[in-house]
Amino acid sequence: MFKPSLAITLLSGTLVSLSAQAGVEEDRLPAANEKMPQVVQRYQALTDDLVTKYRQHTDELKVTQMVAHQGQRLWQQAVRDVQSGHSDDRSLYWSRLQMRAELGKQSPKFNIASWQREILTKAVEKSSRGFSDIDFKDDASIKILLTGFDPFFLDRNIEQSNPSGLVALALDGYRFSVNGRQAQIETVMIPVRFADFDEGIIESLLTPVYRDKSVDMVVTVSMGRSDFDLERFPGRNRSAEAPDNRNIFTGASKQRPLPPKLENDTLNGPAFVEFSLPVAAMQSINDRWKVNDNHTVSTLSRGEFQASSLSELQNSTSVEGSGGGYLSNEISYRAILLQNQLGSRIPTGHIHTPSIAGFEADTEAAIVEQVKAMLTAAAKSL
Repeated sequence: MFKPSLAITLLSGTLVSLSAQAGVEEDRLPAANEKMPQVVQRYQALTDDLVTKYRQHTDELKVTQMVAHQGQRLWQQAVRDVQSGHSDDRSLYWSRLQMRAELGKQSPKFNIASWQREILTKAVEKSSRGFSDIDFKDDASIKILLTGFDPFFLDRNIEQSNPSGLVALALDGYRFSVNGRQAQIETVMIPVRFADFDEGIIESLLTPVYRDKSVDMVVTVSMGRSDFDLERFPGRNRSAEAPDNRNIFTGASKQRPLPPKLENDTLNGPAFVEFSLPVAAMQSINDRWKVNDNHTVSTLSRGEFQASSLSELQNSTSVEGSGGGYLSNEISYRAILLQNQLGSRIPTGHIHTPSIAGFEADTEAAIVEQVKAMLTAAAKSL
């Protein structure tokens, strides 16, 4: 279960003592290694290679490039692994933490300052999440950018997987033909950490996408309920009384919803936004699970209800969007808000996958296949 003594609260929306919690994820490594060593150590050779190169490095200017390259190798290996039939997203997550931990413990052959270590950690973070590996081919006329999430709630179950992360690894670089046109999916992995969202990780990723019209669809994915849900009306506020992967609590609740931050300022936007994915096409895929067009929202004044339109939600205070009150809802809200602010017409929205308990390889593989079919159907409508 969660340990309140480890939690940091966001008081009045202000993050306090974050640096003290920066290693909470890494601190779980011994427990994870004891419970599932084959998962944690699957890419140990890549971590060992990073350590060897790092300890021998003498060039302050090139060490960041080296670390970023090693992180990208980790991402690419995890993608190859999953696409070769190993339906498990967890080794990427735990190997990234091993790399981060080693960068904190080891030293190169020059005096390294704490700020330099932070730069190196951010370099391996970004590159091992696929941010440096987005590569649409010249012949791709339909381009889809998809995001998945890390495993989370690891103090409940250290072995927890996240189907959305597996989807991201399975579909990175996936190419298919639609009505005589070539389509391609590129993916990235998003951390389950409030601080990264407050610092603008989603806006940093998507601003050039919307500004330059560089893709044809943006799809965010996370683990959800019993079926697939297309989240119609994401809400602005946080309300989930649950920690992130660093055991940070926001201080928000359903009685006291709080807006997120964007680079130290409150994220400004309407109470709700509306997604623009091709619903009918995606709902035509009814394989193992139903695909719901979820209109469920919650406001302070009305509680939970089925919203019929965005105009119905004006002048309300959001408690939960269709995607809930946690980061699954927030990633969708931020993406759509940014899309609207930049005047983009790129279809954007969120898919909640069926939930799993711990790790269920066969179920997760089936989830991947249905998402693949849903995106293929969506691409045909573009």
